Amino acid sequence: MKTIPKVGLAFLIVALAYSCKQSENTSESDLISNEMVSEEVASSEAAVEKPNSKRQFIRTADVKFRVKKVSQSTYAIENATTKFGGFVVYTNLQSTILERETSKISQDSLLETIKYGVENNMTIRVPNTQLDTVIKSIAKEIDYLDYRIIKADDVSLQLLSNELAKTRLKSSGNRVEKAIDSKGKKLNQIVSSEDSLESKREQYDNKKLENLSLRDQVNFSTLTIAMYQRETVRQEKIANTENKMIHRPHLGVQLWDSIKSGWYLLEDLISIFIRFWAILILSILIWFGIKKYKKTRK
Repeated sequence: MKTIPKVGLAFLIVALAYSCKQSENTSESDLISNEMVSEEVASSEAAVEKPNSKRQFIRTADVKFRVKKVSQSTYAIENATTKFGGFVVYTNLQSTILERETSKISQDSLLETIKYGVENNMTIRVPNTQLDTVIKSIAKEIDYLDYRIIKADDVSLQLLSNELAKTRLKSSGNRVEKAIDSKGKKLNQIVSSEDSLESKREQYDNKKLENLSLRDQVNFSTLTIAMYQRETVRQEKIANTENKMIHRPHLGVQLWDSIKSGWYLLEDLISIFIRFWAILILSILIWFGIKKYKKTRK
């Protein structure tokens, strides 16, 4: 009789030990999985500039991933962006209702069930030297990675081409300006030369602005983020406004209302009758007058 409890106890201990082992393995597996996701996102050698390199890259990144809670991850990313010298260009945090249904739980109440998704599309700009650091900070928020795209465009030759064009335009403009001052005698010649000079100045300014734009993109990388969370279900008890019968009063209230309505009607009739008392008295006097007149004739 004592052997059975001992066997059962031993079996229970083995089962508990196995369960704990499985739980540890699961937790460890999840931890490793999260670390692998973070490592996949964070590690990047795309267009990393070497010391003393003359190449200049415009680096952009596009990332899409799922998070535990979009609002919290949004605040974390915004804080990380500011911390490392960047700024948020665009953010669109919104909820989208995927399904809505109501079910009757009582005569005057409904249970509303809403299934919705939350997402945020962000565009941030960070110093080129801090792009990898910011991506590593973002990787901590990732629950599941959809994709990560990092692009780098070498604009060194484009910058050099614009600088050479600026030099040529400036030199040409100076020659035209000197020609206007020294040889421009006729009005039509002056106008034509002035138009040519204005065109060259405009081209020079355009090349200057283009270079400024390129250098800004080189100095600050652009990171586009699309994040979302699992579908969320929200339930709320609301009033049943469609069932008008629940607001109908019971029979006793209806009878009492009818009695009051009848009494009010009687009061109105008496009031109307009293309002025409002069006509009533006049009618009575006329009636007596006619009656007396008939007796006199007889």
